[in-house]
Amino acid sequence: MQRLLILSVLLGTVFGNKNFVGHQVLRIFAADEAQVQKVKELEDLEHLQLDFWRDPAGAGIPIDVRVPFLSIQSVKVFLESHGISYEIMIEDVQSLLEEEQKQMSAFKTRARSTDTFSYATYHTLDEIYEFTDLLVAEHPQLVSKIQIGNTFEGRPIYVLKFSTGGNNRPAIWIDTGIHSREWVTQASGIWFAKKITEDYGQDPVLTAILDSMDILLEIVTNPDGFAYTHSTNRMWRKTRSRTQGSLCIGVDPNRNWDAGFGEPGASSNPCSETYRGKFANSEVEVKSIVDFVQNHGNIKAFISIHSYSQLLLYPYGYTSVPAPNHKELDELAKSAVTALASLYGTKYTYGSIIDTIYQASGNTVDWTYNQGIKYSFTFELRDTGRYGFLLPASQIIPTAKETWLALLTIMEYTLNHPY
Repeated sequence: MQRLLILSVLLGTVFGNKNFVGHQVLRIFAADEAQVQKVKELEDLEHLQLDFWRDPAGAGIPIDVRVPFLSIQSVKVFLESHGISYEIMIEDVQSLLEEEQKQMSAFKTRARSTDTFSYATYHTLDEIYEFTDLLVAEHPQLVSKIQIGNTFEGRPIYVLKFSTGGNNRPAIWIDTGIHSREWVTQASGIWFAKKITEDYGQDPVLTAILDSMDILLEIVTNPDGFAYTHSTNRMWRKTRSRTQGSLCIGVDPNRNWDAGFGEPGASSNPCSETYRGKFANSEVEVKSIVDFVQNHGNIKAFISIHSYSQLLLYPYGYTSVPAPNHKELDELAKSAVTALASLYGTKYTYGSIIDTIYQASGNTVDWTYNQGIKYSFTFELRDTGRYGFLLPASQIIPTAKETWLALLTIMEYTLNHPY
């Protein structure tokens, strides 16, 4: 059995898609700061090829890490020898990927309209772009598509604009999928787009919002990375840019913004999952949004959607100094997570990034907040680690539905509290 596993691990890397046979996701419990530091030592051992899904943040905060089959023994021995407890969250990553692929294949019919599109399955980049074209064609009075740039590999970067007319009206920005492997976010973005077209003129809250404001929605914020998660490596997080002097590819686009750039909370190592890049806005995917936001000049709320952990976060991530409006942001976050929980009882934690998870420099919403966009929030969608980035497709619609209630809360508040 052992030999078969090793053989399939080696074969998997030869034939296109990266194979995750025998990879496990461990949840590590560091009891004190000394144990946190020990786990950080593991992070620096590049030969183990560990993929931290939740970074070592502090004592008592669970750490999730994907461990390749060939490193499992070493990692478990290391943890046990230092008295650090752990449990196995995912026994075999590959079996979840195969389930996911099977589900996608079963629903691979080409939709002729957004009504027949399958919202309860994961989709490729081409399918998402086809969906957006259908939506624009069906609702030309309400939806338009703006190209805000091209990716490193030359793919178009699109934003959907939902507007009932008027020039340079105040706007609300929502983006999903900046980390490409967080598939439930792009899938939720598709659902939000359809929901907006269905509810305008029907739901009084959304109608009031769109009668005075625009909604801007970027469903695939990291198209190169997302395409790569489908073609080659489902666990890919970063962009696909090249870094001079390194064989490692890509930058973490949520550490590349000009807000505390280069401070602790991001890595200077091009091989790290949290590599910040050579300089702020080095990634065209980030720079395209920066240029758009600055040229627009009237964005009033900015919501960036990630997964997983069930969190609603506001600035700051790069400094422990409270944001000037932190009391208001905290109250609004509380209202939003209360609305979210009203549907299925899903519990979210809320607070500033640095206090709730860890220090994260160069992140999106710190930059937007510093640009004067007061209502800047980051969501971390379902779940809390049972599936992590491999959330089953059966949870897409429930996730999108509950998140929508929180989004609506933030959007309505933004409408009623102009600044």
